[in-house]
Amino acid sequence: MERSCNERLYFGKMGYGCEHYRRRCRIRAPCCNEVFDCRHCHNEATSLLRNIYDRHELVRHDVKQVICSVCDTEQPVAHVCTNCGVNMGEYFCEVCKFYDDDTDKEQFHCDDCGICRVGGRQNFFHCKKCGSCYSVNLRNNHSCVENSMRHHCPICYEYLFDSLKDTTVMKCGHTMHTECYHEMIKRDKLKRQSCLKISETRRFGFYVMTVMIQPKYPSTLSGRNADTVNHTTPA
Repeated sequence: MERSCNERLYFGKMGYGCEHYRRRCRIRAPCCNEVFDCRHCHNEATSLLRNIYDRHELVRHDVKQVICSVCDTEQPVAHVCTNCGVNMGEYFCEVCKFYDDDTDKEQFHCDDCGICRVGGRQNFFHCKKCGSCYSVNLRNNHSCVENSMRHHCPICYEYLFDSLKDTTVMKCGHTMHTECYHEMIKRDKLKRQSCLKISETRRFGFYVMTVMIQPKYPSTLSGRNADTVNHTTPA
């Protein structure tokens, strides 16, 4: 009997989901009452709406209802489907309303960040001043900048804190996307031995920033790309 129950829990694992996550449920977005595979699918779809005033992003914590992908039963957020008994996600976070069957990502929830991240809890610590999770290699070994992750990348303007792209922490403590950092190096926009001030003025809602970038390669740190990643990305 126990074996049968366990088999049911694992039924369909990795067989459902979208390009962002493997999971056995879809979510009903409380903001527009539409059903999507995940919050990223929602955000991508709504960003294309013709009327710019209809465009919006889903707040992950606000999700209340999910639909089991195996039996198509809509129900309140839970780990196990109330109808067919499958795990709707091998990893489940009740706070973030987050499901993922691919546990190789080593997801964990950070109470201080308020969201789930990937890379293994043992490999990261939360820096309260910088306001995000950094590699343990940076513990007592980085320049703290107040809320350094809670601003936009100075190159592509994407918000860094919950970006899915890898982020590099500079020697000076400021941050930017790893790919943007290397693109700047490639284009020789960062001069090796001097700091570059990147300033952006406030236009059409862009974030105002003045970033001092130390253009030296960061130390080897843990992450998906061990040579460049020293900040864990969200799950």
